[in-house]
Amino acid sequence: MPDTPLPLGTLSLDTASDLPLYRQLYDGLREAILDGRLKPGARLPSSRGLATELGVGRNTVVSAYEQLTAEGYLDSHIGAGTRVAHLLPDRLTGPGEPPPRRTQSPTARPAKRLLSRRGDAMQGVRRPAANYRRGVTRPFQHGLPDIEDFPALLWSRLLAKHSRDPRHDLFGYEVDKGHEGLRRAIADYAAADRGVVCGPEQVIVTAGAQAALDLAIRMLIDPGDTVWMEDPGYLGARGALMSAEADIRPVEVDGNGMDVEAAIATLPPPRLAYVTASHQFPMGATLSLPRRLALIEHVAQSGGYILEDDYDSEFRFAGRPIASLQGLDRGDTVIYMGTLAKTLFPAIRIGYLIVPPALAEPFSVAIRLTGHIPPASLQAALADFIEEGHFGAHVRRVRQVYARRRAILLEDLDTTLARWLRPAPGEGGLQLAALLPPGADDAKAAAAARQADIHATALSAYRLAPGGRPGLHMGYAGVPDDALRKGARTLATVLEKEKMAEF
Repeated sequence: MPDTPLPLGTLSLDTASDLPLYRQLYDGLREAILDGRLKPGARLPSSRGLATELGVGRNTVVSAYEQLTAEGYLDSHIGAGTRVAHLLPDRLTGPGEPPPRRTQSPTARPAKRLLSRRGDAMQGVRRPAANYRRGVTRPFQHGLPDIEDFPALLWSRLLAKHSRDPRHDLFGYEVDKGHEGLRRAIADYAAADRGVVCGPEQVIVTAGAQAALDLAIRMLIDPGDTVWMEDPGYLGARGALMSAEADIRPVEVDGNGMDVEAAIATLPPPRLAYVTASHQFPMGATLSLPRRLALIEHVAQSGGYILEDDYDSEFRFAGRPIASLQGLDRGDTVIYMGTLAKTLFPAIRIGYLIVPPALAEPFSVAIRLTGHIPPASLQAALADFIEEGHFGAHVRRVRQVYARRRAILLEDLDTTLARWLRPAPGEGGLQLAALLPPGADDAKAAAAARQADIHATALSAYRLAPGGRPGLHMGYAGVPDDALRKGARTLATVLEKEKMAEF
């Protein structure tokens, strides 16, 4: 059917268009109303009559009329027909006055500033996206626990228990530091397993580890404040610090963690030092005891704080567990940060801070304003999960799985991938760093691997300062055994094809 002219100016319907006919009619009528070709109070043809004129189904006209009526362009009354409304939603007009034509001068308004300085700063940090859907994990995605082994049925029963009765106080606004039972469970767990010295009143429950980072940095850092950060280091922390306009000073990492001695000798005292002391991210080193003590003493003397990110210390597969930095602190210098996303599943979005007593009340006030609070029913279910022993049992179960998968990856690095990669020192976690020969292009290697659906991140992506040993950051915890082996073979093929430097 050729374009059929409407009885309203030059508007037409095009049956070949991808836009539905009712939408074309809606757009045409709306434009005619706004342009003044259809005056306020003007009566439109009946839906049946207009449908006949246009050669379309009556439902097409009815749908367009109903949408325009719902949006306030038309008035429809039994016996009076359908008329153009006297007061239009896009322009306020008096009876009989057509709305002015829409014109906009290029200089009518100043250019809009899209983002704040902090918003712009955040765009400079791009964290690798991970796919957390069951059954589609890519080798070697890092930071991903094994969600296949999570006791989902038990968890759903605990959630239901705290979600049945809307008269319960969990259905109100949850303010302050978090659910009391969960804060008590976290304090007990951190004391027993991580050597943290605290009471429940020092625990601040947040909507994930990134929210905990954001809250701590908001509370402690002003623009221009000096912050020491491990290099290479965690991109989430870097992004939060950049958005706070901190003066980030990179501190090189070696086999004993952050080089504290070099930082003390060459850098101004920090307002904040960010460290992953138990399992350095991404290199895997453990901060040595002499460096721990030196860092605490130096930062305490400068009146600053240490933010200890203890993101996956539950998973150590050799030697004795390493006590937290916070447990060594006697001067209220260390703020301890943990997450449940790495031990349970990412979507739980619950993290926490354990702050010195003097900061507990200020942080409690601030979290109400930031909104970094997870749902109360979720917190209550998690408290039960921990207190009833399910959390400990789950950690023990998956620790064995992760130890086996780590061994598989290490074996592949020693055989299939040995020409190109060497594992960096480390005894635990959900991932490891594998080093390429000096001078190799790890960004090129990671990009080529992605084309083969292998998700190994270049170590250079985590660096602030230029240089440093190239390599790949490789996760294993959430990757099935067979997928690890297949991924190693695929990665070897990629590195050979790219003519990557060999040992």
